[in-house]
Amino acid sequence: MTLAIEETSLGRQPNGMVWIPGRTYLMGSNRHYPEEAPAHPVYVDGFWIDEVPITNRRFKEFVDATKYVTFAETVPDLRQYPGALPEMLRPGSLVFHQPKRVNGPDISQWWTLKFGANWRRPFGGLSDLRGKLDHPVVHVAYCDAKAFTDWAGLDLPTEAEWELAARGGLDDAEFAWGNELMPGGIAMANTWQGVFPTQTTKRSGQDRTSPVRTFPPNGYGLYDMIGNVWEWTSDYWSARHSLPSARSCCLPENPRNGDVDASYDPRQPDIRIARRVLKGGSHLCAPNYCRRYRPSARHAEPEDTSTSHVGFRCVKRIS
Repeated sequence: MTLAIEETSLGRQPNGMVWIPGRTYLMGSNRHYPEEAPAHPVYVDGFWIDEVPITNRRFKEFVDATKYVTFAETVPDLRQYPGALPEMLRPGSLVFHQPKRVNGPDISQWWTLKFGANWRRPFGGLSDLRGKLDHPVVHVAYCDAKAFTDWAGLDLPTEAEWELAARGGLDDAEFAWGNELMPGGIAMANTWQGVFPTQTTKRSGQDRTSPVRTFPPNGYGLYDMIGNVWEWTSDYWSARHSLPSARSCCLPENPRNGDVDASYDPRQPDIRIARRVLKGGSHLCAPNYCRRYRPSARHAEPEDTSTSHVGFRCVKRIS
């Protein structure tokens, strides 16, 4: 009832969006990866957020209307990649492939830069979107997500907004649905099942992205906040959460992680690719490798990088 009253006072509900009431919550975690710390209270104003990640269907509407060409479909600028071999500067994107065996942690054993891979051809080659229009769009770099939000009159969520929405009202829970990864043996999100990256117990054809709404929603009625695809936020990356100074009287309100990428290294001025925060984990997250299928988890992604497991969703603010 409270939510319905609040929605009425805010005007008509935007199509396909859910209202997240503004409040204070405990952001981050002290129990997991160091970049999630320190856990700290923040206040976030209420906002609307997409019920599901942007799908191939919605992204196609945007491309059809604007004739937009994504980063993965564009020939890279040699000036931005000093020292790169010319034959590597071709349109393409990173695609996951499952190896039979691995030797050490080198991710090139399961990630391949595939020329010709893009949102229309998620696996490169002759792959296409048949049967995948309701899957999250992938192979979108930060600029592509931002172009969509500009066209739609929306925004990308901040990290604080995204995490509040993902928690679904369960501030102290480990996961978006409670404290068990698979309560009663039931998968609550599209994450890796088996031993990453060599073994999967999923049936063939179900080992990558899944249609949105395949798994249960969280407490706010949002789908795929965990797993399926990582999601872009507007925040620049930092190795740890920042806290207000000792002289500050107030907790952070609608925090944004700066206007400058904190990971920029002035000793390498020719390499200047800013990194943004990804949230939510993906279908490749697994207990034995990447336990980032939790609301507090975060990951750095260069703005110019697109992959087969990164997408986004949008927010609409009222102020």
